[in-house]
Amino acid sequence: MIKYYTRPCNFYYGDLAKLKIKQKKAYPLCGRQDTAFDKIEIFKRNKKIISNKIVSINKIEKLNKNERFAIKKNLKKIVSRRKNFIKNINFSKPTIMGILNLTPDSFSDGGKFNSKNKSFNHIKNMVDSGAKIIDVGGESTRPGSKTINQRNEWQRIEYVIKNFKKKYKNICLSIDTRKSEVMINSLCYGANLINDVSGFNYDKKSLINLNKYKVSKVLHHMQGTPSTMQIKPKYENVLLDIYDFFEKKINNELKGKQIILDPGIGFGKTLKHNLSLISKISLFHSLGLPILVGTSRKKFINQISGKYDSSDRTGGTLASVLYLLSQGVQVFRVHNVNEIKQGMLVYEKILFNQ
Repeated sequence: MIKYYTRPCNFYYGDLAKLKIKQKKAYPLCGRQDTAFDKIEIFKRNKKIISNKIVSINKIEKLNKNERFAIKKNLKKIVSRRKNFIKNINFSKPTIMGILNLTPDSFSDGGKFNSKNKSFNHIKNMVDSGAKIIDVGGESTRPGSKTINQRNEWQRIEYVIKNFKKKYKNICLSIDTRKSEVMINSLCYGANLINDVSGFNYDKKSLINLNKYKVSKVLHHMQGTPSTMQIKPKYENVLLDIYDFFEKKINNELKGKQIILDPGIGFGKTLKHNLSLISKISLFHSLGLPILVGTSRKKFINQISGKYDSSDRTGGTLASVLYLLSQGVQVFRVHNVNEIKQGMLVYEKILFNQ
């Protein structure tokens, strides 16, 4: 069976984007009038044979019937405005998700914010710096990490979860967990978003339980488990394989459309895999859902920068965030909220010139 995939490319920004759209020489990306594209990259997959080509949007009518039908179906999703299904989150603008790790062993900040005062001071700093989502986790999922039981994980995050909405009722509370018991406990205290790095594969009860609630979900991709994911990860084509994973999950297992897609940078990927995903991230717009990417402090930054690496990798994180912003990514999961927000504000001003 032949399958076609569509990636928008050759972007325009600001007033030029608006002009191109008005002249019908370009399409809006995700319904935004300040970002437009006039070319698409078409991937064709026939079993294990994959080919690709770049086509101008004014040449789409010249494609063969089957190809044209598939591309037009994808384009409809690419150009549509994303629905704002989380209170106070506007997917037409970039959103920062601030990371709160309440673990003793996370790869960059394990143990730093585990006390009650330190955790809420850090939340305040992230919110004041521009984070609209706070992602709270009680289990490390760094490469090689071991699983902990549900009781220990809940004990680590319980105080923050029970008290978060008392202080920040208008901030989105995201729960970074693979376990259904932790998910449901968190929902009882007002959690808005469930972020499961296993793609809801670890705990088979998670989706059964979550589908009883009207809760938003991050559909994250990971090959293997945290303890095994970096042991020679392999794909036929990392970009298309993850696209197929998302599509299958959305169509067969996840109820509703309150879904954010995360390709899982560093979760069962080599440097080459990560760079392929980042550079061609706009492919996932054809699934019609918001995209979240977490590149903050990831190993690929060290692999590229070598002797110029640093402990918090803010430079590499910001570089990747700004590129992803230019490709229409909506949500950015980061540690250093203030520095990333500052960089985004300057970059947007230059990019859109408004």
